[in-house]
Amino acid sequence: MDIAHYMQTVGHNARHASRAMARADSNAKNSALRAIAAAIRRDADGLVAANQRDLNAARAAGLEAALLDRLTLTPKGVAAMAEGVEQVASLPDPVGEISDLKFRPSGIQVGRMRVPLGVIGIIYEARPNVTADAAALCLKSGNASILRGGSEALHCNQAIAALVHEGLACAGLPADAVQVIGTTDRAAVGHLITMRDNVDVIVPRGGKGLIARLLAESRVPMIQHLDGNCHVYLDDTADPDKASRIVENAKTQRYGTCNTAESLLVARAVAANLLPPIAAMLSGKGVEMRGCPETLSIIAQARPASEEDYAMEFLAPVISIKIVDGINEAIEHINRYGSHHTDAIVTENHAAAMRFLREVDSASVMINASTRFADGFEYGLGAEIGISTDKIHARGPVGLEGLTSQKWVVFGNGEVRA
Repeated sequence: MDIAHYMQTVGHNARHASRAMARADSNAKNSALRAIAAAIRRDADGLVAANQRDLNAARAAGLEAALLDRLTLTPKGVAAMAEGVEQVASLPDPVGEISDLKFRPSGIQVGRMRVPLGVIGIIYEARPNVTADAAALCLKSGNASILRGGSEALHCNQAIAALVHEGLACAGLPADAVQVIGTTDRAAVGHLITMRDNVDVIVPRGGKGLIARLLAESRVPMIQHLDGNCHVYLDDTADPDKASRIVENAKTQRYGTCNTAESLLVARAVAANLLPPIAAMLSGKGVEMRGCPETLSIIAQARPASEEDYAMEFLAPVISIKIVDGINEAIEHINRYGSHHTDAIVTENHAAAMRFLREVDSASVMINASTRFADGFEYGLGAEIGISTDKIHARGPVGLEGLTSQKWVVFGNGEVRA
């Protein structure tokens, strides 16, 4: 295959399809989404079987546990995928929405209209549900998408893509509105991230190696996050029961996700009371604890933490623990070592909670809740195309609004500028 020619063709077709998608009405887009969801449910067994082929190959290739976890698609996961697509269909269509309309002294009315970005390239590893989520969000927001999944999920991604195309055809929308790259050649990524004429934004979802490569090589603007070193801070007024439940869920529900807690901070005043039962719970679940010297004096089974541990996204049953003076040191530690993804405070002190919300420089900041809620589905976005730690355009879980922009619109009645 001539990769350069192939990718140029994909880009040209996507640009052409993006114009049709920009003018597609809400009924057509919602019909396509409902048809896609129905097809996913109908072919659930086939999707799980395709995923099993990918898992078998991944295990044989020695894929690490965190990626195997991300790659796995269960019947429950297929149902959630279909539900996510349906939820996107039920959301208000942002395209064409006019806001901030105001009269000016000249007589003209000035406002802003929400419009699609155009063509969105999504590059992702492992998770096959991203194929459905990304297709649904790009479709509803009036964009065309080019999806490049990892080679480890090839069979499942292609199976999902076929169902997406079935839904597009049912609604009379162009098949090229969603294109899944049909080659695992890494050169395809190199072309996709430099096709400025045909691609408007790149959304990478994957490990630090992938993101670092794209940051260095991409000529197309990106919505991205590099890693997910998420913190839970137990303040000196933390409720012990809430603290234990939140740490357990944030760290142990799943180890391979970017919103899993990797660092635990505990106020010195309550460390001797809170840490022993939490440590027993973590130890019982096989989580390795790496702590500061004060932590080691309280938790016998903890190992010494290195400076690198406090900045690490483990994606494994490992957590760093540090005892801090209070909220000032906690906020300073998070802003220094965190990845600006998601951080949570457990506290009964309203003033401390509000300080944490204002001063922690992260895309999602939480009070008395697990970091695992940092997710487009949980936030009511239907699904997410990714989580952005950027500060410009989109931040946090990127849903429909994050896949649109605004242009200025002017309504006049013959006015001319003096």
